[in-house]
Amino acid sequence: MSDSDGQAHEPAGLEGLPPLHSIAKGEVVSVQTYGAFVRLPGYKKEGLVHVSEMSASRVENASEIVDMGEKIWIKVIGREIQGDKVKLSFSMKAVNQGTGQDLDPNNVNGDQDQRRRRKFRDHTGNRITLEAVLNTTCSKCGCKGHFTKDCFSTPGLQYALVPEEEDAASRQQPLLTPAVAPQLDSDKKKKKKKEKKMKKKRKRERKESGSDSSNSTSDECKSKKRRHEHDKEDKKKKKHKKHRSHKHS
Repeated sequence: MSDSDGQAHEPAGLEGLPPLHSIAKGEVVSVQTYGAFVRLPGYKKEGLVHVSEMSASRVENASEIVDMGEKIWIKVIGREIQGDKVKLSFSMKAVNQGTGQDLDPNNVNGDQDQRRRRKFRDHTGNRITLEAVLNTTCSKCGCKGHFTKDCFSTPGLQYALVPEEEDAASRQQPLLTPAVAPQLDSDKKKKKKKEKKMKKKRKRERKESGSDSSNSTSDECKSKKRRHEHDKEDKKKKKHKKHRSHKHS
């Protein structure tokens, strides 16, 4: 699992550790939710098999895959020195658990996983700080915040933005002076008053026309009643005359 040439070139602090990308069979000594710690024979240091390195599919809890005291095949995928501690990282999915064959001999998948982890690392400590803005005005371009010698504006013709049609129309309209504004308000009030008076007049005319029509209809009804009564009287008189003539005969 290790050779003398590899151990001779080991960096300081990594002596006595399994070589990188080596395959070995170890025993599970601790199971946590985030992974399992594995001890290799002949080495005192234990390594962690993270849940993301246990299977190609998603694993929620390490207890779903391994148990305490179980023997598993692992591949050494990482050796890091963090302060006074040495961190070992193992992988189960890179090795066939039945035969111990290396499923990633060129370490392509392992390198891709490491790149993904680097992308999601927290870099809040390396914040970009902006320098203070200079309280100066450039004599070349008229802008604030830099000196004339640092100005990037080139001499020559300067162009301005063409205003839109709406802006141009609004500019062409004369602005109302404070003396003209109250006059417009008074004119508006007068117009409103006139409109109210006209509405009242129209209402009165409608009422009068309605009353006249009602009076005319009542007069017609009275005249019809009178005619009807007159006709009745005439009929009675005729009947009375006939009756008298009949008696005389």
